[in-house]
Amino acid sequence: MPKPKPKSPGDNEQPKKTIVFLHPDLGIGGAERLVVDAAVSLQNRGHKVVIFTSFCDPAHCFDEARDGTLDVRVRGNTIIPPSLLGRFSILCAILRQLHLILQFTLFTSELKSLGPEGNKTYFFVDQLSAGLPLLKLLSPSAAKKRTAPIFFYCHFPDLLLVQNRKKWYKRIYRLPFDALEQWSMGFADAIAVNSGFTKGVVSRTWPSLAKKKDLKIVYPCIDVKSSSSTKPTNDEIGPLPWKKTGVILSINRFERKKDIALAIRAFALLPKTKRKEAKLIIAGGYDHRVHENVSYHKELVSLADSLNLKNATAKTVVSALNTAPDVEVLFLLSVPNTLKEMLLKSAKLLVYTPSNEHFGIVPLEAMLRGVPVLAADNGGPVETVVEGSTGWLRDPGEVEKWSEVMDLVLNGMSEAELERMGKAGVERVTGHFADVQMGAKLDGIFDEIEEQGRTMSGTMLIPVVMVGFAAAAAIVGVVASAVLGEKEGGR
Repeated sequence: MPKPKPKSPGDNEQPKKTIVFLHPDLGIGGAERLVVDAAVSLQNRGHKVVIFTSFCDPAHCFDEARDGTLDVRVRGNTIIPPSLLGRFSILCAILRQLHLILQFTLFTSELKSLGPEGNKTYFFVDQLSAGLPLLKLLSPSAAKKRTAPIFFYCHFPDLLLVQNRKKWYKRIYRLPFDALEQWSMGFADAIAVNSGFTKGVVSRTWPSLAKKKDLKIVYPCIDVKSSSSTKPTNDEIGPLPWKKTGVILSINRFERKKDIALAIRAFALLPKTKRKEAKLIIAGGYDHRVHENVSYHKELVSLADSLNLKNATAKTVVSALNTAPDVEVLFLLSVPNTLKEMLLKSAKLLVYTPSNEHFGIVPLEAMLRGVPVLAADNGGPVETVVEGSTGWLRDPGEVEKWSEVMDLVLNGMSEAELERMGKAGVERVTGHFADVQMGAKLDGIFDEIEEQGRTMSGTMLIPVVMVGFAAAAAIVGVVASAVLGEKEGGR
């Protein structure tokens, strides 16, 4: 039975805006979490919200996307596959987005019937900007020389996320997509990023774009009402067998860029007398179909073995809860929400190891539950974790400094001190990163766009859009044909 939608003070009033989200694939990940939270926060403010996506698997998406909380509609998933023989995923993603836009703007009348008559329509687009020119051209108000406002959320420049550019043809293949990314973002009426760190990266990557657009910072949020902000008692924790030990927790996907090995090395530096019955629990996203997840997990197990740390791997909740008491490092693969909640509430310290993370939502989840955070002194955590108040920021290159913090938490701080730090973390999250604040920030940006006005007409846009896409398509076609026979994949 669908979960009832949250009510807000404006529920009895006609929604002020109709906000249409466009997201490539609505699965489970940081970008998807942000989109879902943004949609819910705006819906709670009384707006009509609809998410259009090219793919959403009910078995692999966030609860709000499948239980009726949000109106999610899958479109543009019938012609273009996600990839061609495991390659050209970025080309396919762009074509799927264009198909998605065409389907709900031209091929059906969905867009006109989304909200009450007279409602102003706004677009929230993230992750992929290639379709913005077409969306601008086909937006509902184009005929009136006033295009519907488009807000683009840049999680991080895609051109900096792409790896394996050593081969010359890989670099050539990416050229049109890199150029298209910057050009198409210029069609957004407002652009936001997820942190000051990302804003700096975007400004350095596209200085001309940064001069034209006032890049705004909209932090990802966390639902402060869904979880208790106090640490649980032993009875509340339930069957967790590690509740009486000092749990040091790491939550991350099993990817090398997350540098989970740092947590293992720091833990190993603690003398056995210092770590006593303490346990390092490494939990996170794991997909047996993803080669890196499988290989990196094996590397971490080998590392723990080489450091003489007794370890075990659990793939189910039952096996996790029945591991031997003397296991020092426990790997938990694909942790369900229930177990994740139990882990967060019982941990003494959350260790967040990625360097130059764009933002990082896990530290917020930990602080909301009163858990101090140890994180890298760069990237997003610098903006969320307050040194000495809600946690510690340390250089990832100085493993011994991380070990010192672990020792301090396990052996050098009283329960009262840890509790004070935990309360500071709760106040930090509820005061700066709550879903209510995100909704208000986004609402304000939409209002700013409307006040500034948009004067480019649909007829003026036609030649600009057509020339741009024609040039990009020609280059992509030539390059794609040249490298189609190559065996190596790539985005």
